Amino acid sequence: MKRILVPMLAALFVAVSCNGQPKKETDNKGTTIHLTKEDFTKKVFDLETDSNELKYLGDKPAIIDFYADWCPPCKAIAPIMEELAAEYKDKIYVYKVNVDEESAISAAFNIQSIPTLMFIPLKGKPQVATGAMPKKEFVKIIESVLNVKPASDKQ
Repeated sequence: MKRILVPMLAALFVAVSCNGQPKKETDNKGTTIHLTKEDFTKKVFDLETDSNELKYLGDKPAIIDFYADWCPPCKAIAPIMEELAAEYKDKIYVYKVNVDEESAISAAFNIQSIPTLMFIPLKGKPQVATGAMPKKEFVKIIESVLNVKPASDKQ
């Protein structure tokens, strides 16, 4: 029994440590970052505080994509989110929150429709957009609301 249990536990540990954890901000290599409630509370907004006004905790502007795996418009913009994460690498965070798995976060922001996208500048109030949109619309919002140009721009 021990010969079977030890390899199974080792395989489970490797699977969880490699695939089961969301990427950390410091690992932002131009990819989207999936957040749990715990990560969200530490990196984006502290949902545990009693304050009526949330303070953004990040060090760069961010986009939060509230999505579900079964949602066709969410699936349609997923590649766009990955492209934006790569193009704005080191300038913004592109977070993803699965509303089915993280219902406390979606409830805290009264997410009624998906995809819902929250654009969080370093200064000023977050802005929200709902529904799928083309990449050029995301770029306009990133440049106007987040005040960020793509990483490839030399300025």
